[in-house]
Formats: sequence, structure tokens, C-alpha cells
Amino acid sequence: MVLNGKHIFLGVTGGIAAYKCVELLRFFKKAGADVVVAMTRSAARFMGPTTFEVLSENPVLLDLWEGPGSGVSHIEVASKSDLAVIAPATANCIGKLAHGIADDALTTTMLAMTCPVLICPSMNTDMYQNIRVQKNLDLLEETGIHILDPDSGALACKTTGAGRLPDPWFIFDRACALFYKNDLKGKTVLVSAGPTVESIDPVRFISNHSSGKMGYAIAGAAEKRGANVVLVSGPVSLDPPVGVTCVSVGSCDQMYDAMFDHLDQADIIVKVAAVGDFKPVTVQGHKIKKTGDQSHMTLDLTQNKDILKAIGLKKRKDQYLVGFAAETRDLETYALGKMEKKQLDMIAANIVGKSGSGFKADTNKVKLFTRDGQVADLPLMTKEKVAHAILDAVGQAIS
Repeated sequence: MVLNGKHIFLGVTGGIAAYKCVELLRFFKKAGADVVVAMTRSAARFMGPTTFEVLSENPVLLDLWEGPGSGVSHIEVASKSDLAVIAPATANCIGKLAHGIADDALTTTMLAMTCPVLICPSMNTDMYQNIRVQKNLDLLEETGIHILDPDSGALACKTTGAGRLPDPWFIFDRACALFYKNDLKGKTVLVSAGPTVESIDPVRFISNHSSGKMGYAIAGAAEKRGANVVLVSGPVSLDPPVGVTCVSVGSCDQMYDAMFDHLDQADIIVKVAAVGDFKPVTVQGHKIKKTGDQSHMTLDLTQNKDILKAIGLKKRKDQYLVGFAAETRDLETYALGKMEKKQLDMIAANIVGKSGSGFKADTNKVKLFTRDGQVADLPLMTKEKVAHAILDAVGQAIS
């Protein structure tokens, strides 16, 4: 979403991890970005420029004096770029960038860059930990350049340690984060997501259709906007968003405890989780068996704790509480009633069961209500966009 129509400069230097940048390039293109790739001569020994040319649909900058990279095209590329990413960044390239050396197409183009820059070091562990390399990285960071720490693990040189280029998806995510406003920096956001499960016996349980997608989108969006995020999640089939502290729970009681463990530190609480209203009075120690011609059984249920109401009663005046209401009818009536009863500052309500809106969909259509009477009827959009729209409204309310 955030990269659509943006111009990305992707610099590839001479490391074995250069092959990973093909996938990184594909992520950028799929997100709607226009990408120009620059390669060093050493990088071209690991990966052929033709691959990057075909996938980027642009000529590769390889030489200042020959081919499509000649003349002043590097200046034109630099002036158009919205973001520059160097991956992998070798010790040689890092040293040149730190000291303003421009002796090839990539470093010369970088010297003319005025946009944000993300550098992804990748090299042998001893090289990475060398004091001169670390000082060069510190120097770049002091000038406002963003440095993405390498992963640790087995390296191509048969050693193990820091120096691996992170997964392309992780680099892509961190590149996207640079385009968001940092309006939640210094804030702690507590988010609940997904369903809860209540055991009937060791085999069966009661749950609901929540996928966790909306809560995970809000947690990821808040992290990209600079917040410290704690995500309390029921059982879902999703990877936690990058940079988010994830606390996995199962039952309502476990979610209640986890939310209150982190409540005091939270500035903003967004309770998205679809918590089960009831649980079995007794959990059987063994699997329940059918007996004889039994055609039905009665399950004795008791009411679960109301997590949202409990938070509403305890929250401080300087905390902002957002709840969700998934309804099948009378949306506004139920939403306003829930906001009042549970002392919410805002409620995001949607009708489940409609096309493109609901638990398992990647899109959602919500209506935002606030205690001061404001109403925002959002159009159908991706859950990522909904998440940012909610955080926009929260930011306006607490500013």
C-alpha cells in the first residue's frame, strides 16, 4: 500500500547474499513501486544484471561510462528516488559511503541521494565486528542513515555468527516502515487479537471464527508508526508483526491475565480479540464418549470474564481505550450501547457476514464512533488501511 507509485533505488554489492535481492525486488514491484537497480562489478559476478533488468523493467546501473548507466542518469535516478536500499552492503561499500567515496555507478548515485537510506550489512562475522566497520556504520547512522542489523547464523564462509542478510520480507517490511509518520513514538500500544478457546475435554473446545487479521494489522501499523507494541493473541495462523512483543494465550482467563499484566504500561489499548462469552462449567478429564443411542447432550456453560468492561472500569484518564463490535444487525444501536456500557473512548463496529467484511476477509468496512459524538463511516478497504485509519483517529483524539 505505502509503496505504490514510489521510486526505489536498490543497490546490490558483491556478497553471496546478492541472490536474495531478486526476491526483495519482487516484493517492491508487487507493492507497486518503480525500482531501479544499481550493481557493483563484484555483485555482477554473483548475479547477472539481466535478471534484475527483466524483473525491474528498468536498465541496471552498472558503469558510469558504458551502457544505460552512462552520462548523468545516476543524478536523474537519485533525484527521483523516494528511498534507497543497499542490500547486501559489503564492508567495502559501507566504508566508501561513510567517507564519501564515489568510484562506481552505485556509490556515485548514492552520493547524490537526498531521500531516506536503508543499509543492510552482510559479511563474515569477523569482518562485521571489526572496529573499523563498526565505526563506519556508526558514522553513517549519525548522519541519519538507517542501518538494519544483520541476522546471526551459519554463513557461506563456514563460520557462525552475525553477518547474514535478513530475510527479504523483513527488509521489505523495514523499508515500508520508513514511509509512515512516527506519531506514536514513545507510546505503548496494547492490542488483543484472535479468538479464545474454552476446553470441553482434552479433545474438544468452544471457539469462534476470528482469524486475528484485524488485530494483527493494528499491531503492525502501530509498530511502524513508532510505538512499543504488545500483542496478546489467541490461537491464529499468522506470524507476529515485525518488532512486536507477542504474548500467546488460549482461554479467556489467560487473555484477561495477560492484558492486565501489561495494562499499567499502556497508553493506548485496542481490544480487537473475539473473546468467547461462555465456557463449560466443568472441563472433563477424559474425552467424552457417546453412550448407547444418545442423540443429543447438554453442555452446561457459565459466563466468562468481560475483559473489555474490566479494562474500562480500571483504565486511567490518560489511557485511551478502543473496542470492537462485530454485529449482524442494528450496528449503530449495539455499538453505541457497548461504548457506553464498557466506558470506551472509541468503538470500531462492523457487520459480519457481508462480502469483503468480517473475520477471515483481508478487507473490512467499519464505522468509528467516539465518546464525543464523532462518527466516521469508512469505505471497504484492506485491514491494513483500516488499522491506520483507526490509529489516525486515535492520534487526533490524544494530541
